[in-house]
Amino acid sequence: MSQELVLNSRLDSAKTTAWWLYVVHAVSFLFSLGLFSVIPLAINYMQRPDTAGTFVHSHHSWMIRSFWWYVAFVAVGGLLFVTIIGIPLAYLVWLGAWLWKAYRLISGMQRLNRNEAAAL
Repeated sequence: MSQELVLNSRLDSAKTTAWWLYVVHAVSFLFSLGLFSVIPLAINYMQRPDTAGTFVHSHHSWMIRSFWWYVAFVAVGGLLFVTIIGIPLAYLVWLGAWLWKAYRLISGMQRLNRNEAAAL
């Protein structure tokens, strides 16, 4: 059985919005280590209900979860950095968080471009 993807203007618009949110998250991530990602995060929260029932909905959830887990990893690194002994480990946690977030952004964009739901 073959499945055909039927794009309507609403879904196409939602997909374009999600793509631009990935781009803004990535630019914020590269230039401010995610500090300015609260702006696209707020838009993700506003756009997610409008995309219920589509594959784009999973991408908004993917970006939201990526943001909050990244914040958690950075906070753990910050707590480790406070201790003298934990400073090297803090840098490893931050590096791991950075690589993980980069992976999430890249894989999410690729899935969106293939019209696939994000892996939740």
